[in-house]
Amino acid sequence: MAETKKTPEPGSEEAIRAYKTILSQVLDQRPSGMRQRLADALGKHRSFVTQISSPAYSTPIPSKHLPAIFAVCHFSPAERDHFLAAYHQAHPGKMSVASGMRKTRHVSLIVPDFGDDKQNAALDRAVNDFIQKITSIAGKGGT
Repeated sequence: MAETKKTPEPGSEEAIRAYKTILSQVLDQRPSGMRQRLADALGKHRSFVTQISSPAYSTPIPSKHLPAIFAVCHFSPAERDHFLAAYHQAHPGKMSVASGMRKTRHVSLIVPDFGDDKQNAALDRAVNDFIQKITSIAGKGGT
């Protein structure tokens, strides 16, 4: 008798592990330092990125972080679709947030290097916070 592949239950560790495996594979295919860049973009510590990207941890990825993850990690359309399908399977009620995301684009800035990792990270977080606040304001008043 052939074994059939069972669909994971919504919210189960197996369902969460499925989309985290996709994120982990995407990160592994990117240049070194990507996890730190993602942590900076999210305004979190690198350990947070480890928890949300490792299938070994059952910590779900908050849907509000998906746009930053897609932008910073440069998901291809196929990778994004695969990830979102798995995310929807794990969190059916959260999909409206993820599917309603605006298209994003990457902007590069040239900023001073302070010669100190902590100061550089603080500047990166400040720039990312500023951008998120501006786009949040624009999203509330725009059509």
